[in-house]
Amino acid sequence: MDKQDPFPPALGDLISRHSTRLTDADTRLLDVLVRDPIRAAMENGKDVSFRAGVHPASAVRLARRLGFKGYPEFRSFLQANLMEGGGDFESSAARMAARLVRAEEGGLLASVLDSEIAALNNVRNTVADSDIRSFSERLRDSRRILVFGRGHSSALSALIALRLVRSGYNAINLAGQIDQLPELLWSLSKGDVLWLLSFRRIAPLVHEVRRIAAERGAVTLALTDLHAARIDPAPDHHISISRGEPGQSQSLVVPMTIANAVILDLAAIDDGRSISALNDLRSFRADSRLKLD
Repeated sequence: MDKQDPFPPALGDLISRHSTRLTDADTRLLDVLVRDPIRAAMENGKDVSFRAGVHPASAVRLARRLGFKGYPEFRSFLQANLMEGGGDFESSAARMAARLVRAEEGGLLASVLDSEIAALNNVRNTVADSDIRSFSERLRDSRRILVFGRGHSSALSALIALRLVRSGYNAINLAGQIDQLPELLWSLSKGDVLWLLSFRRIAPLVHEVRRIAAERGAVTLALTDLHAARIDPAPDHHISISRGEPGQSQSLVVPMTIANAVILDLAAIDDGRSISALNDLRSFRADSRLKLD
């Protein structure tokens, strides 16, 4: 496109601007593109033309009518819109397609590593040691710790609970005992800590668990990404981090790093409780006849 004519923000805007120039073949192509924008961003002009039932050169002509030099430039525009996010990124398929688009630039493994490194580096500027300490102090002073995550965060909640137990704390992974959720929440009281994990969207169940914790006087800690930052009522302590830009891996590495920092800091301030528990657990494993291999 001309340098003085910037890309419009979406394909729909682009179609509107050039609607009077479009042919029947263009309309058939656009129908294919609009119906499946994820696939459209991945295919070349020949493949799109075949699906639309038009001449292979039709995709190139459409791209030029829309102001692009050729179909590769038009496809780059479609990919850029996909990677910028928007509504399509509520779809896991769209997020994966965007990651594949990025991977084409420098290889799949390199792309994943680059996105993880960028997200981790961003944590340096957004999370302070005082944020970590606010979590670890509440955990240290707790009577009991209930960890709760849904979806992808449930895997992290299980690991956090396991590590806290090994460090000598009374910790329960609520996600692993969902059938006992009413009983466990009913027993919450002042002195307990609820550690919530939520990524992308906050499920209604998370809001309800938080509400019950507030009613019963338990302290609530929340570790979320930016998409799931709002919890009502607001947690007592909240760390909100980015797990990567749209089109990046969005993995659990960043929140897992935060959780590791909290548990390590906990060991630094609990007067040897964590270290002693880990040593006792090691001795117990060695002396017992429990064979789990």
